[in-house]
Amino acid sequence: MNTHTFSLCQTELTAFPSGALLDAAAGALCVSDLHLGKSDRIARYNGPLLPPYEVRETLDRLSADIATAQPTTVICLGDSFDDMAGRTSLDESCTTLLMQMQAGRRWIWIEGNHDPGPLDLGGSHLREVTIGALTYRHIAEPDARGEVSGHYHPKVTLPGTGSARACFAFDEARCILPAYGAYTGGMSVHTPALRGLLASEAQVILTGRRALLAPLASNAVARSGPQRRGLRGRSG
Repeated sequence: MNTHTFSLCQTELTAFPSGALLDAAAGALCVSDLHLGKSDRIARYNGPLLPPYEVRETLDRLSADIATAQPTTVICLGDSFDDMAGRTSLDESCTTLLMQMQAGRRWIWIEGNHDPGPLDLGGSHLREVTIGALTYRHIAEPDARGEVSGHYHPKVTLPGTGSARACFAFDEARCILPAYGAYTGGMSVHTPALRGLLASEAQVILTGRRALLAPLASNAVARSGPQRRGLRGRSG
């Protein structure tokens, strides 16, 4: 599947090219920042119209990752919906697909800053959860260790291309997941908000067709502007 496996606090984790993270020993699959209903929210506020297909695209990708990993637990790491009204953007087919993914497994909605979790869609609704040596929460805490978080939508710019790619960013203490949603923007890993959370020896894993490892401080990862907005980065 072209995944990349690494260790965090003596826990073996596997980064999927899609942006999902698997703790195989615990049977836990984690995704962050689905932002379902973003096109609906933008339309409600008279913004530019986007094709309203991101919900199905995101859920289809998640369904494929669940079919591959066969987890006993799925953790949605916050901002699963783009805002509190985003739940209404789920049509019947998407709701059915979500129910099918939840069947027979533990499903955890972590509270995000955009939403507290969709309260009528089943599963548990928690601020954070600890499984083994790792604690899963939406926003990283500066002094945490053994932490898996999201929120920042980390991206890197590839040298010589100018294109940005969503990525995992990790060091010996924490891993920050890329945004999983189809219509999510991103923040450069070199912005102070992200670099201040990561040690100098931090690394990134690029998403796309393959999960590719690169040192954050090397020429393999170019510096870019403070923040980039747009569609979720993927390889061509």
